[in-house]
Amino acid sequence: MTTMPAAFIGHGNPMNALETNRYTSAWRSFGASVPRPRAILVVSAHWYINATAVTAMPRPRTIHDFFGFPQQLFDVDYPAPGLPALAEEVSDIVKPTWVGADIDSWGIDHGTWSVLVHAFPDADIPVTQLSINADKGFDYHLELGAKLAPLRDSGVLILGSGNVVHNLGGVNRNMPDDGFDWAQRFDSDAKETMLDDPLNAARLDAHRDFRHAVPTPDHFLPLLYLAGLAGASHEGADVLVDGYAYGSLSMTAYTLGMPAAAQTTGGSAAAIPDGLPADGVNI
Repeated sequence: MTTMPAAFIGHGNPMNALETNRYTSAWRSFGASVPRPRAILVVSAHWYINATAVTAMPRPRTIHDFFGFPQQLFDVDYPAPGLPALAEEVSDIVKPTWVGADIDSWGIDHGTWSVLVHAFPDADIPVTQLSINADKGFDYHLELGAKLAPLRDSGVLILGSGNVVHNLGGVNRNMPDDGFDWAQRFDSDAKETMLDDPLNAARLDAHRDFRHAVPTPDHFLPLLYLAGLAGASHEGADVLVDGYAYGSLSMTAYTLGMPAAAQTTGGSAAAIPDGLPADGVNI
C-alpha cells in the first residue's frame, strides 16, 4: 500500500467551514489529491485535555465547541463514521505510551470538521481524533507524532489542525488579511524549520516571538505531530497555503508526502461576526 500523505492545517475562524476562500480551496484540493484513506486520524487543537486518548465510538457526534456565531454554523453536521478499531491500533503502535479509548465524551470538533467539510465533503471516510495531552511537553508530542508513522503505511491519513500563530487577545479586525510583524517573524521562522529540519520545531519555544505567537500551546502542538512524522520519514514538509488573518493568526498549512504542494500568499479569510468580542471567539 502506498504511504499516505499527512498534513497540518491552519484552520482559523470556524466560519471557514461555510466560506469559499483561498484557504478552503487549498484544503479541498488537498483532499482531492490524496489516495482515498482507510481512515482519518486528526489531532485537533480543540481536544486539549489532561490525557492521551483516541475516540472509539462508531458514530462520533459533530461538536459545535464555540459561541457567538451564526446559527448556520451550528447547523453544520459532519456525519462521518468512526473506526473503533483504530483506537487499538494507535495504542499498539505507540507503546509503551498509554493511550485511552474514548467511547462517549468527545466526537468530531470544529477543528476537525471545519477542515473536513472541504477536504472530504462526502463525510464517508471514518474519522477518529487523538487528544492533545496538556500535561506533556513539546518533546512528548513530537515523539508521539513520530510513533504514529506506521499508520501512514496502512492507509491512515494523519492530520493536525491548529494554527502556528494563534493569539486571540491580539485579534485586530482592521487587519483581515495581514499579520503583525511578530506574527510574520515567528511564522516565517517556523516555516523555515518545517521545510528544512522539522524535528527542530519543538525548539521554537525559544524564539523571541514565541510568547506573543503562542500564548497557549493548544493550537501550536498539532504542528509537532506533523514534524514528528516528517522526522520519522526523513522528509521536510511542503507549504500547502499560507497567509495571515486579523493580525495575530497564521493560516499556514503544510503537507508531507505529496508530489507537489501549491504555494500561495495573502488571500481572504472569513470574517469574525460583528459584535463578538475578540476574547469570546473560540477558534
